[in-house]
Amino acid sequence: MEEFSSASASGDRASNGMSMSAPMVKSAAGSLAGTATKVSARDVNVFYGEKQALFDVSIEIPDRAVTAFIGPSGCGKTTFLRCINRMNDTIDGCRVKGVLEVEGKDAYARNVDPVVLRTRVGMVFQKPNPFPKTIYENVAYGPRIHGMTKVKADMDVIVEKSLRRAGLWEEVKDRLNQPGTGLSGGQQQRLVIARTVAVNPDVILMDEPCSALDPIATAKIEELIDEMRENYCIIIVTHSMAQAARVSQKTAFFHMGKLVETGPTEDIFTNPRDSRTQDYITGRFG
Repeated sequence: MEEFSSASASGDRASNGMSMSAPMVKSAAGSLAGTATKVSARDVNVFYGEKQALFDVSIEIPDRAVTAFIGPSGCGKTTFLRCINRMNDTIDGCRVKGVLEVEGKDAYARNVDPVVLRTRVGMVFQKPNPFPKTIYENVAYGPRIHGMTKVKADMDVIVEKSLRRAGLWEEVKDRLNQPGTGLSGGQQQRLVIARTVAVNPDVILMDEPCSALDPIATAKIEELIDEMRENYCIIIVTHSMAQAARVSQKTAFFHMGKLVETGPTEDIFTNPRDSRTQDYITGRFG
């Protein structure tokens, strides 16, 4: 990933209002051929009180691939992301209408426990949020409360496997009993990812996971995302056009609460069907 290893300003949209060419799509990012649908939304509408935030969003999100949600601030991409694991349930006055399915099952069915759903659909937030516990206990917490094992040796295996999946094991294997909050920002974010994968989720949601990280830490997270897509459905919200082009196989462009366009990332960045998509990815607005 050398040529895509930093979130340089040249790859992102211009901040001075001048238009620019669309970011280059990573040639080795992979295709969507033959991939099964993991998350399906049909006519999803979201309201905060009387204000409508999302309008009739319909999309099929593939398994074992990275789907990027892009669009200007306030366009609804994070609102929709939070619908998938029902995080919007925690907001007073929020209502979700429409159909949203994970692995063919209605995520909003009356018999669905949101807490259980969130173990299947994990989430990584903008700012790393490790628990005030040891590195070991950060990863072991989820498997323990969900009763995955009560045997210390088995938990050790889960912790090591999760830290390896997050690309962190070699850096922390000799200090597992030290506080997770003592790690660097990039390491903390990878610890949070390890904590997420420890409960064997089906889907991983990432809300701007690199926005608080430096370019080196960002490159490590992007490499990790690229590796993890072999086993997970990953959905990432990003303001970085270059990042979307580097890590995703499918891209969805949101604008003013509506899903304007979705398709293979290469098509979105090289041959968008909607002029608003073209204007956004080339920096004419946003």
